[in-house]
Amino acid sequence: MVAILLSIALATLDTAIANTALPAIAADLNSSPAASVWVINAYQLAAVATLLPFAALGGVVGHRKVYLGGLMLFVVSSLLCTLAWSLPTLTIARVLQGIGASAIMSVNAALISSIFSHERLGRGLGMNALVVGTSFAAGPTIASLVLSVANWPWLFAINLPIGLFALVFGWNSLPVTKPGTLTFDRLTAVLNVITFGALIFGLSQAAQLGSLSSVLIAMAVFLVAGALMLRREVGHPAPMFPLDLLKRPMFALSALTAFCSFATQGLAFVSLPFFFETVLGRDPVQTGFLMTPWSVVVALIAPVAGRLSDRYPAGLLAGIGLAMLSGGMVSLALMPADPSALEICIRTIFCGLGFGFFQAPNQKAIMTSAPRHRASGASGTVATARLIGQATGAALVALSFGISGEHGPVLALSIGACFAAVGSVASGLRLLTKPVV
Repeated sequence: MVAILLSIALATLDTAIANTALPAIAADLNSSPAASVWVINAYQLAAVATLLPFAALGGVVGHRKVYLGGLMLFVVSSLLCTLAWSLPTLTIARVLQGIGASAIMSVNAALISSIFSHERLGRGLGMNALVVGTSFAAGPTIASLVLSVANWPWLFAINLPIGLFALVFGWNSLPVTKPGTLTFDRLTAVLNVITFGALIFGLSQAAQLGSLSSVLIAMAVFLVAGALMLRREVGHPAPMFPLDLLKRPMFALSALTAFCSFATQGLAFVSLPFFFETVLGRDPVQTGFLMTPWSVVVALIAPVAGRLSDRYPAGLLAGIGLAMLSGGMVSLALMPADPSALEICIRTIFCGLGFGFFQAPNQKAIMTSAPRHRASGASGTVATARLIGQATGAALVALSFGISGEHGPVLALSIGACFAAVGSVASGLRLLTKPVV
């Protein structure tokens, strides 16, 4: 379990650190801000596009092999990022890093399910959520501290000792899972990569206010490749895109709940810095401190929610949490013109409580509503819903700015409140749903 938590901490920290360091990277490599964004986009696109194929591969060759292979690639690509001398070389290294992170994330929940019994699974997923929340909160601070004494390559170099330790620990401690009886469909994997790669590219172009033609072409590729992928998988006993699992009401509602909640998080975390700085007039340092309570509270409440999910229904816990998150987003959008830091922090703490209450119970619901032999597909769905939800949230922030200009952050927070409310309703509906055996 230690190796799994370390690897997830690495992947989460890497995302938060790269976002914070982007201006320094752009300045050092003499790149424009628009071009340097590909340091972020390349990682995200590679990760989302390969999640489900790696999850399917885990069901064929075993989760342990996919995890260790992904961790090896992540460590090697971190070294390549450290040694990168130009934006193109750094972007290529980030693609490889995204692929490595994808392999880790795709089987993360499945490995936790194999370590913990059904009765204690909530605790394991709560520990996982604790590490994610702590890493996300610590990322900007760590990046700022490193950049104050060294240049940006050291941000990637710190992955090396931690990654090697996780690799050695995981090699000796991770459970060996039996290979599956099915074969890995390479053509379906390619179609999946094209489908989700086009989706994330289109969303990122929209988020950066790119040309309309590029967004439309990307969405057309997404629809065509997705249709071909689904047609090819008709009748497959374990489809890469988990249509068989999505036919289960409990699983489908849990996946929808996850997407809505992470879209809310994406809307909040992209719009709040603009809100604090442009609407409320706070400086970047103050903004960082005002954002921190959300992630810290998520980290603190996640283990508690995980333990509660072993006793109470996920539909109830996650429903309450997302209702709190929706209310917190509304309170942020309706904030007075000149609030104190305490007034802002109370609102972000309330949002963090709601989000933390949702995360572990919902992950448990996804994993336990799928049959044991489809643990890989369920695990891949957890990570896919999270990343696509966050990307959707970021794109909607850009749309909000296009519609409302300087009032864009308020509109984005309002949209986030609506997503959280829909997620709360979807979660509550699970209380009326009978599990499929």
